[in-house]
Amino acid sequence: MASSYRAPIEEHPDLMELRARHDRAAATPRAQMIEALALLTGLYIAASPWIVGFSGFGTLAVTNLIAGIGYALLLGGLGNSYERTHSMAWAAAAIGIWTCIAPWVVAGDVAHTRSITSNLISGAIATLLAMAAASGARDRTDTSRERSAARAPRTMPGDR
Repeated sequence: MASSYRAPIEEHPDLMELRARHDRAAATPRAQMIEALALLTGLYIAASPWIVGFSGFGTLAVTNLIAGIGYALLLGGLGNSYERTHSMAWAAAAIGIWTCIAPWVVAGDVAHTRSITSNLISGAIATLLAMAAASGARDRTDTSRERSAARAPRTMPGDR
């Protein structure tokens, strides 16, 4: 009976290449800038009720606090694991959109000029940063695929 050795999945060449690609993407100045700006944006969203002065609107203040902390953790707090951060960027984009619409959706009379302006601007920035984080690895993947395709020899179906 022949025994076969199966390497653990962590040693699979495709998985190792994927991790290396994510490590390269996380080391770029663009990714580091997006991560830093996302962390600042999340902290601002969390603290905006007290910075802008609408902390008296309890439901919106709590909403912003939770959304800001969640956003900061999704994009800014997990920079050492870029492959997971990239995957969570779409959830962060949803938080950015939620921040934009929250003054009209949460219970109570919270749609005032200060809260609307703060949430629209910070939510739009949060959404753009999340989409930039989501596109970061895709850009690197498309470029490497194009290079691989350019180096690959072209063969026709009848060639040997």
